[in-house]
Amino acid sequence: MGRITASKKQLKGDPRFNSLLAGKFINCLMLDGKKTVAQKVFYDALEEIGTRGETDDLSPIEVFEQSIENIKPYIEVRSKRVGGASYQVPMQVNRARQQALAIRWLLEAVRDKKGRPTHLKLADEIMAGFKKEGVAYTKRENTHRMADANKAFAHFAW
Repeated sequence: MGRITASKKQLKGDPRFNSLLAGKFINCLMLDGKKTVAQKVFYDALEEIGTRGETDDLSPIEVFEQSIENIKPYIEVRSKRVGGASYQVPMQVNRARQQALAIRWLLEAVRDKKGRPTHLKLADEIMAGFKKEGVAYTKRENTHRMADANKAFAHFAW
């Protein structure tokens, strides 16, 4: 086995905006080690957002950051086994996991759509997250709803 490296320590900002969040997103978007392809898809999506002009005088990178912020879950359910029964226990999500889940859900939503170039699908999903709609935002709402429904088991969170 190779050495385990902490992604956070090695993470560099993206070349254009020097944003750590954008750098992390590009790394997650990347397939087969093709980072330049992932960067091109990401930057083309941001340019597409900029040309649409639907944002309130925000730069495309600010729209992206706000979209990720809107998609982040603050509470989730975790399975806890107590006395032979499994309970869905609502628990708070730490900041690193919030970001990881938001990025994962956004990319999942983009990859599930078919028939269009990836940068257009990504631009659509980022805009949907910015407007608090879309597949990734719906996933967050479902997570929150499930946690709210299982509030009765919150005392098992220790």
